[in-house]
Amino acid sequence: MPHAAPQDLALLDVAGMAAADAIAIAAGTPGAVLMERAGKAVADAVDRRTPPGARILVLCGPGNNGGDGFVAARLLARRGRPVTLALLGERDRLAGDAAAMAAAWSGPVEGIEAVQPQAHGLIVDALFGAGLNRPLDGPAAALVSAINAAQRPVVAVDVPSGLSGDTGCAIGPVVAATETVTFFRLKPGHLLWPGRSLCGTVTLADIGIDPALVFTPEMPPALFANAPPLWREAWPRHARDTHKYRRGAVLVVAGGLAGVGAPRLGAGAALRVGAGLVTIACHPEALVAHAARGPDALMQRAINDSEALAVLLSERRLSAVLVGPALGLDAAARDAVMAVLRSSVPCVLDADALTLLVPSGARLPHLLGRRGGACVLTPHEGEFQRLFSRIAGIMDAPSKLERARRAAAHARAVVVLKGIDTVVAGPDGRAAINATGDPALATAGSGDVLGGAIAGLLAQGMPAFEAACAAVWLHGKAGEALGRGLIADDLPAALGRLAGERDRDET
Repeated sequence: MPHAAPQDLALLDVAGMAAADAIAIAAGTPGAVLMERAGKAVADAVDRRTPPGARILVLCGPGNNGGDGFVAARLLARRGRPVTLALLGERDRLAGDAAAMAAAWSGPVEGIEAVQPQAHGLIVDALFGAGLNRPLDGPAAALVSAINAAQRPVVAVDVPSGLSGDTGCAIGPVVAATETVTFFRLKPGHLLWPGRSLCGTVTLADIGIDPALVFTPEMPPALFANAPPLWREAWPRHARDTHKYRRGAVLVVAGGLAGVGAPRLGAGAALRVGAGLVTIACHPEALVAHAARGPDALMQRAINDSEALAVLLSERRLSAVLVGPALGLDAAARDAVMAVLRSSVPCVLDADALTLLVPSGARLPHLLGRRGGACVLTPHEGEFQRLFSRIAGIMDAPSKLERARRAAAHARAVVVLKGIDTVVAGPDGRAAINATGDPALATAGSGDVLGGAIAGLLAQGMPAFEAACAAVWLHGKAGEALGRGLIADDLPAALGRLAGERDRDET
């Protein structure tokens, strides 16, 4: 079976999807045909979810979403399903393909004031699409409340009504769907939170748009759902005659005796994802504590100051560095971060390193852009706000995705904005939204493991964007595999197993 291509994971915002529709129509597929196919996909989803005889309520809105609903209602009725169709607005105000599909519906059309959602076995939400940019109010808001109160299965068309397809945000009432049927490509709002929770199961339907017409060499996709096809080509492959330095050497910059655990979690993750050699550089008083805790495969080096660190960073065989976990916030810690930034070694900046950079937020383009090696920043939401709140235009972006993209462009680095919907953004405009993970990952040390995994993949030669995407995906999968009760100490070994599975998949 052929591997999926990165363009199969492409996401389209609302404007991009409108452009894809227009391209398909210009290439000879009428809009009415696209609408028929979309409506059939919705009807098929309804059939999968309800037994014969169940009453179906189809709620249509005033735009093309409503047109999809009219198609679904007609097909369901033709299949012998008992269908009630209600329209928000006036039928004679429908236009274009939606008006044509309404004309093809021979059954009665009720006003929304008369419908009783709770009297039906399933509700089709075809009220408003992904381009809605205002909160629902009046009768529409009341209807959404009634839908949610009915506690019936809901199949939403494109996105649940009230949800932004671009941001995943709901600024007013929004339908809580059981399943969302969308078309050609997912939208950011299907993956960003809280949109992902409101969409239920997302079904992607093929309505006959040719990807080769939409994604061209001149206009390749830049936004993706994070999954292995996105970074498969960059996944490290090691020849049989490799040795530890070819597999990559990672340096983890640690602090003093009070912070032994966090850097070790990162170091262990770097080893487990395949780095050939990992060394912890720590204050002299912490050396015995590190050496006593194992594993024996982990090296330790004592460093007295940033000058000694600079010597380590200049070693020719060093491939990547992780700095920040439990580093400390004193002058010595800041000097260590600056030493890393003066080097050309690919680096991951996490935890305390991000806090130490807050006063230099405006200077990040200079500090990071001048480096010869790639840089990855891994902030959680609080760290992100502290680091970028003083940079004009970042915190007022309309979505988490756009904030991460603007921050990456400003910093000239890859930004991993962590959370339930982690966004990886590159300075070149590419971005990926991750959907793997488990609530159990919200535990101390989990982020340190992620930082180490990114560093370990960087050391093996993966480009920064792909290394970050791969590590985030694997980290989430490890959390899913371990589930409730995991502690961060469990994650490196789980990452190692998953990395091994990726190796086997690529052979």
